[in-house]
Amino acid sequence: MKAIQIIRAGEVRLVDVCKPVPAAGETLVRIKYAGFCGSDLNTYLGKNPMARLPVIPGHEIGAVIEAVGENTPESLKAGMSCTINPYTACGDCPSCRNGRPNACRHNRTLGVQRDGAMCEYLAVPWEKVIADEQIPCRDFCLVEPMSVGFHAVSRAAVTDSDTVMVVGCGMIGVGAVVRSALRGAKTIAVDMDDDKLALAGQLGAAYVINSQKEDVHERMQSLTSGAGADVVIEAVGASATYRMAVEEVAFTGRIACIGYAKAEIAFDTKWFVQKELDIRGSRNAMPADFRAVMKYLKRGNCPVEKLITGIYPPSEAQVALDAWKANPAKVFRILISFDTPA
Repeated sequence: MKAIQIIRAGEVRLVDVCKPVPAAGETLVRIKYAGFCGSDLNTYLGKNPMARLPVIPGHEIGAVIEAVGENTPESLKAGMSCTINPYTACGDCPSCRNGRPNACRHNRTLGVQRDGAMCEYLAVPWEKVIADEQIPCRDFCLVEPMSVGFHAVSRAAVTDSDTVMVVGCGMIGVGAVVRSALRGAKTIAVDMDDDKLALAGQLGAAYVINSQKEDVHERMQSLTSGAGADVVIEAVGASATYRMAVEEVAFTGRIACIGYAKAEIAFDTKWFVQKELDIRGSRNAMPADFRAVMKYLKRGNCPVEKLITGIYPPSEAQVALDAWKANPAKVFRILISFDTPA
């Protein structure tokens, strides 16, 4: 079968690999669409220390169940559209013992620490298959990245009495915007791109701030009557945005950190103490977050077309990554279609 493989930094090939044969307890799925995410782009750029090259990327999946094995629940049937939970959990580390397998110490995400889904077929444990006939295969590619933003909102314990500042309106950030708005919070979106901010407004942000054009602190003080945000969700991973989160969060506020910073960050730590902050990491997502995103998508009012920047055939995977590299601010999600001839 055909598969996309990142050979080394800056080089992608379309290769032939063996079609998987499902073992006992596994389900065979046929990949229809797979999305490139920021970790895949960083792998391509040689900036992802977790990736093991060469690797087949891809963990944002829209697929169809091809065949089910013995002892598979009757709710999973051949022909159903589905996505895959791409994380592993050892079951024995502190995270797993504490009921948070999304943060498993030994997690191996598809497309990062192990080969992923940018291939024609994938065999996975049936427990990892998340199916719903009401969601098209293409749209299923949005579930995992949006669920990461949904999870951050859960980590921050957002309620309808909160003002939430979401810093960064990429795919994961807009997921946080959606979930915060669904919980009834007053949501403020911050980014440097007006198009992304306009979409954040469409997805539920009550206010938007362009950090290149406006004084963020002054605007936040105005919007919160000088109090600051009850919750800040950092979805960029830059020194400036991490410091912004600490500066703009209210006294006794919560910060949920999603973005991986590429370098060490210096903080004025007095704010950690004086504000008595809760600073919480947020990694991957839980099955409940996947289900919440799917429920949202089934409402039918998500502007899916605006979240999918481009769809490419497998033979143009490097073209797609180079396009993203050249203009990162304008990309939400790039999909590879295995329904399109290679």
